[in-house]
Amino acid sequence: MIKDPKKAPRPVREAADWFTRLNEPLIETEELEAFSAWKAKPENRVAYERLEDINRAMLTLNDDPDMRQAKADALARGAARRRQRFASWRTSPRAIGILAAACVVAAIGAAAVLRLPTYSTRIGETFSATLQDGSRIQLNTDSAVRVQYSAGQRRIELLRGQAMFQVAHNAQRPFIVVSGDAEVRALGTRFDVRRLGQTMRVVLAQGSVEVTDKSVRETPWRLTAGQALALEPKSAMTPHPEPVDVPSATSWTTGNVTFEGVPLSEAITELNRYRRDKIILAPSIPASRLIGGVFSAGDNDDFIVAVSALYHLKTVRQPNGDVELQPVVDNAS
Repeated sequence: MIKDPKKAPRPVREAADWFTRLNEPLIETEELEAFSAWKAKPENRVAYERLEDINRAMLTLNDDPDMRQAKADALARGAARRRQRFASWRTSPRAIGILAAACVVAAIGAAAVLRLPTYSTRIGETFSATLQDGSRIQLNTDSAVRVQYSAGQRRIELLRGQAMFQVAHNAQRPFIVVSGDAEVRALGTRFDVRRLGQTMRVVLAQGSVEVTDKSVRETPWRLTAGQALALEPKSAMTPHPEPVDVPSATSWTTGNVTFEGVPLSEAITELNRYRRDKIILAPSIPASRLIGGVFSAGDNDDFIVAVSALYHLKTVRQPNGDVELQPVVDNAS
């Protein structure tokens, strides 16, 4: 056991430092490139993979009965009785393995090991990253995911917002995206998942996926490229895959928002995801009016100009920066 972390071998110290940095809420592309260059050295790769193995082992021990019992005993007993309990418990083979992992964790910092990587964006931001298996993830505005890889599974939890996944093929390690009660299982594919409140929508660009939500039905839905599936837990309608224009549905990945004959209110709601100052539709304007076109995400000027010209509207800027669309009143008598 290394009593002083500063005396640990250089690759071990650097691995712990990288593990902590990669657990930060927002990782810059430059940092990921630097990490890849650092990990290319064999001794660094070994040190980092060892740390990942310990992390997985510690995570699996969270629900281990022996660990729960040992922790309960430690809290309930005095210092002397805790030492006595530990002396008898440590003789089991399982305990020896646990203690070995704990020693290494102590050398590199347990706090970093127990955290799961989380990536997030703020309103108006997008972010892309390459995960440790070579899969790529791209986050849309105001989105967040939590990454948990293990030896037998690649698991991503979509906490909020929208993400595009390009999955590296690995038949032995399924790639699963979880959103609420639903999960998407994929192997070597490219798909988009959006979470809005309790609703989840999957758009499949390439390959095939299985979508499961046992709160709706027991058997999974199988999607093929060019299909989308929307799950609304409280909906009376049975969801089923439907054809979708993939380039339009995923245009946000290129910085655009595409509308094809959608209600005006729906288009405004979508554009408002990308800015803190919002577009407001005056109550006197029919929200069901249709709009189409391709607009830059986060730049509402072209949209406002187009809608104003199409439906004879004017803009009124509010003190908080919001822009209200109002009908032009013809004062001619």
